[in-house]
Parts: sequence; structure tokens; C-alpha cells
Amino acid sequence: MSTLKDIQAPVEQEMNEFELKFRQSMKSKVILLDKIMDYIIKRKGKQMRPLFVFLTAAIIGNINEATHRGAALIELLHTASLVHDDVVDNAHYRRGFFSINALWKNKIAVLVGDFLLSKGLLLSLKNDDFGLLRIVSNAVQQMSEGELLQMEKARKLDITEELYYEVIRQKTASLITSCCEVGASSGGGTEKDISKMGIFGTNVGMAFQIKDDLFDYENAAIGKPTGIDIRERKMTLPVIYALKQSTSSEVAMIKKMISDSEKKSTNVKKVIEFVVAKGGIDYATKKMNDFLLEAIAILKTYPDSVYRNSLEQLLAFTIARKT
Repeated sequence: MSTLKDIQAPVEQEMNEFELKFRQSMKSKVILLDKIMDYIIKRKGKQMRPLFVFLTAAIIGNINEATHRGAALIELLHTASLVHDDVVDNAHYRRGFFSINALWKNKIAVLVGDFLLSKGLLLSLKNDDFGLLRIVSNAVQQMSEGELLQMEKARKLDITEELYYEVIRQKTASLITSCCEVGASSGGGTEKDISKMGIFGTNVGMAFQIKDDLFDYENAAIGKPTGIDIRERKMTLPVIYALKQSTSSEVAMIKKMISDSEKKSTNVKKVIEFVVAKGGIDYATKKMNDFLLEAIAILKTYPDSVYRNSLEQLLAFTIARKT
């Protein structure tokens, strides 16, 4: 299995340049804001989103200044959404670090999110990147709608498999879709290329989210507490499939357990055992691999290159990850 450093190798120079340009795009004359921006930069993750943008652009045509701006736009709007999410969820940690709202309180966190959002919008408008702005704004809209749809259905625990796919398509896959569309568009791709790479990104995002949902059923220390989705009453694919294989009395019993899981920790273990016994894990794993194979099939329609090879390795890395 290739390391992330190996995967980044063909676009290492672009990724290094991106780091500098992204930091510049977050600059502020307000000392407090600049301090918070420094904190955000230091606790950044694996930089998977810009990597998708650069590799896609290179496969389609070429990496240029518009590609860099598109990658920065995605990072700015995505970071804004994460800051706001932590406020909504009252989360005090993200990736092992204190969240912005934990350190500077909710009011400042909301304003920081607004600042990042405006920075992204201004970056696009200043350079007339209207096409890129449209792609990313559409993703932000879908992410918000997906979250709200999931919240609405969590109250009734009645989400179907089809609705689950719609939720994760909007909530998670839409962002990776936009990364690939931005890469294709900025790289000089045709409308067909942009659409095709968007579908590629959607399949990757779907597989990524199902992998994330499967973490709920693993016992190892993988960065996400076992059973957290169950405690939060999130109906993920393993549960949905298990309930579909059950009698009405079993469905009622499991839904009751999920509803009470926050108060009764023993319920989580029982729900997990039920899902495993009904084949929910195996089914979700198969579906994840189906989405992955669809994504790979789209990649194979483009000429072989170091960039395509890296993107294929990135898919394998994404699914094999432990956090």
C-alpha cells in the first residue's frame, strides 16, 4: 500500500505551493483572526481535497493558477463549514485538537466561519472564477441540505437505503464531487470531462462515507469511538440493511434500543451484535466496493499516466485508512 507521500509525489511541488498560497488567502489585519487562522493551518488534516483537485486537473489537462484558486476556494468554504459544524454539534475536539468554539467560544467561531466563507467568495470574484464558484457553492448547499435531511429523519428512525444514499451523496460525496469538477474545469476539460469527473468524485465520496460508517462497528482505536453513530441515532447502511432483513417485532426492538442508546450504553453493544448477525457489515462493505469499482472504471477511460496512477492509489488509500 502506497503512503500518502508517495501518492502526492507527482504533484508535490503544487501541493507545497498550495500551502503557501492558502495561508496567504487566509490573511487578516485583525490580530485575533490571524491568530485563529494560524491555529487552523497548524491542525490541518491530510489535505486530501486539494490533492483530488490537482490530480484531476493533471489528468484532464494541466495544473494552473485557476487550479490553485479552485483548491483554495474548496478549502476555505470547507473549513468554514467545519467551524460552523463544531458550533452546531457543540463539539470541543476535531482531529485530536481543541475546536475553535472550545478555545474562543461560539460567537467568535461563527464569525470565523463567516470570514472564511467571505474570503472564498472574494477570491473567486476577484479572478472572475464564476464557474468554479458555482461548482463549490452547489456543494455547500448540498452539504447543508444533507445534514438537515439526516437530522429530520433521525427523529423517526425511518430512513430507507435509497434515502441514505441521497443523504450521503449530499452530505459527504458532494464535496469530493466538487473537487474533481473544479480540477477538470480549471485543467481545461470539456463539459463532458467535468461531468464525468464529477460522477467519479461522487462514487469516491459514497465509498468514503460508507467506510466511515463501518468504523462504528470496529473495536480498534481508529479515531472514532465505537457506536457513536448509534448513540447519535444516525441510521447508517449496516443498520438499514439489518432492519430490512428483520421481522416487525425485531425492527421495533432495535429502534427502541437505538432511541435509548444514549442513556443505556449496553444497548449499543446489542445493536452492533444484531447488525453483524444480520449481515449488515458484509452488505455495506460490498456496496462500498461497488462504488469504488465504478470510480476506477471512469478513471480507466483516461490515458495511463503518473497522475492517474496516483489517483487510483489515493482511492485505495482512502478505503484502507484507519482514521
